[in-house]
Amino acid sequence: MRSLDDIFEEYDFLDSDDRYRLLIDLGRTLEAMPDALKTDATLVRGCSASVWVYPVPRDDGRLHFLADSNAAITKGIVALVLAAVQDRPAAEVAAMDIAGRLAPFDLTRQLSSNRTQGVPNMIALVADTARRIATD
Repeated sequence: MRSLDDIFEEYDFLDSDDRYRLLIDLGRTLEAMPDALKTDATLVRGCSASVWVYPVPRDDGRLHFLADSNAAITKGIVALVLAAVQDRPAAEVAAMDIAGRLAPFDLTRQLSSNRTQGVPNMIALVADTARRIATD
């Protein structure tokens, strides 16, 4: 997975239409999430599209998530969130301002509110998982 900084460098250079294409392409790079994991328990509440996020336990204390969405642009937003946290130590993610890391993308200005309304819930799920793992 590309770093968030690397993604932003490209994103910042693009016009609106190309930003949509970049988000769609990012969504395509997500690791496949088995359909069996797409359940009510892994569904992120508050998203207009269906979004599933599943933490994969790692013995070394790092976070790893499988995620998917039934909407291409939303899946790209999921990929952005994961680019900020994927495979980082849980304690680092627990202390991270994930929303702050995503702020330069200005998604609320770039995308409709329907597409971004679930982002805070997705961030909360990731942060809660990080805190739980970091304190175990």
